[in-house]
Formats: sequence, C-alpha cells, structure tokens
Amino acid sequence: MDNRFATALVIGSVLSLLSVIYLCAAVGTVSWYQYFTSPVLANVSETAANEFLNELEKANEKAYTDALYHCNGSQGLWQQCITVSLQQHHDTDDLSSDSRCVSLSFSDQFLEKYTQPGNHNTEIDLIRTYLWRCQFLLPLVALGLIFFGAIVGLAGCVCRNLYPALGTGALHLLAGVCTLGAVLCFSSGVYMLQKSLPPPAGVRGEYGWSFCLACVSSPLQIMAGALFLWASRASRKEYSLMKAYRVA
Repeated sequence: MDNRFATALVIGSVLSLLSVIYLCAAVGTVSWYQYFTSPVLANVSETAANEFLNELEKANEKAYTDALYHCNGSQGLWQQCITVSLQQHHDTDDLSSDSRCVSLSFSDQFLEKYTQPGNHNTEIDLIRTYLWRCQFLLPLVALGLIFFGAIVGLAGCVCRNLYPALGTGALHLLAGVCTLGAVLCFSSGVYMLQKSLPPPAGVRGEYGWSFCLACVSSPLQIMAGALFLWASRASRKEYSLMKAYRVA
C-alpha cells in the first residue's frame, strides 16, 4: 500500500475515533443549553424541586421549562437538571446548592409538544414535536453508522483491500450529516420554545460545552469520510493505471 493511502487511513481513523468520543460525551451529558438566573428570581423552595422530580410532570412542558428558567437549569438530550438553594439550618441564613436531575426515558422523548407549552387543549405543534424527536434519534443513528463503517473498514483490513474504505467513507459522511442535523434540530427547538414561552427578564441562556462537542464531532466525521473516500478512489485509479501500463 502506498504511504499516502496509509497516512490518509490512519488520520481518518483518528478523526473518526475522536468524533465518536466527542459525540458520546455530548449525548451522555446535560450541558447542551444552560440558563443562568439572577439571585432575585431564583426559586429556593423545596416545592419547585419536588414538582420538577415528579414523574407526572414530565408531560407538562411549561412546568419543566419554568423550573429551568428559575433554578439555573441545564438541558441535555436525555437529562434535565436544576440547581436549588436550600437552607442548611433553620436558625441560620446559610444556603447550600443542591442539583436535582431528571432522566428522560425513551417514551418521554416521544411526548407531543403543543403550540402553548403545557396546555393540552391547544393544537399539537408538529414542528417542535419532530424537532425534539430528531434531536435525540439522529445522534444514535450517527453512532450506528460509524460503528457499521468501522466493521466494514476492519473487513477491508483483513482482506487487504482499500475498496471497503469507500463504504466506510460514505457511512462517515452520512454520520456527519446526521450529527449536524441533530445540532440544528436542537438549536431550532430551543429557539421555538423560547419564542412560545419567553424567559423572564433576568434569565440568560447560552449553549453549553456538550453542544459544542456535538458541533465539533460533525466536521470530524465529514473529514474522516472524505479521507476514506479519497484513499479508496485514488488507490483504485492508481491500480487501474498500473494495470493499463503493464498491459501496454
């Protein structure tokens, strides 16, 4: 194998591994979007935390969103957390921060969204509903494509053939598109939710490091796929030229 092709495959494999690590870290963490609440608006009651943790409240999007707004909430694909300030002793004014998190099950991800969040008497907001579903499905599809592409690449190594790298590259390109789609779906969903239920004054929201990891993962997958495709096509072209030269 030409050194150029071997170098392209090695770099592509490293980029693919990094993209998988970044995407897995992004999917498994909760810092996709964070809200920062001013101390004046911060909800310090235990009741708010108990309502947030109540399983029956998962269908009430407004209650969840209000808790995120008022309790320095952070939102992920599979988990949502709030930070509640609790009084340590009844005879003192000392406060301690306690993080409360709620995990979303697979069925929770398919809950319908409404044009007025939390009001089940209004029409179903199909755009937000499918954006929410796509934002957690697409990263899983991307990881599956990369895993299948790795199997195809290993089969090519066993056969000592660069042709399977063509399929590996195509799968990585599709994975990059899926990851990019998940990022766009999440950001669009956050924008539409804040448009329907605006944060109160004094609440600031920004994208977290988990979202940034997902954003970085997508171009890494695309670059890895491009390297695999180049190595496969260039080696096939060189092989055809060498064969034609020998025949001549």
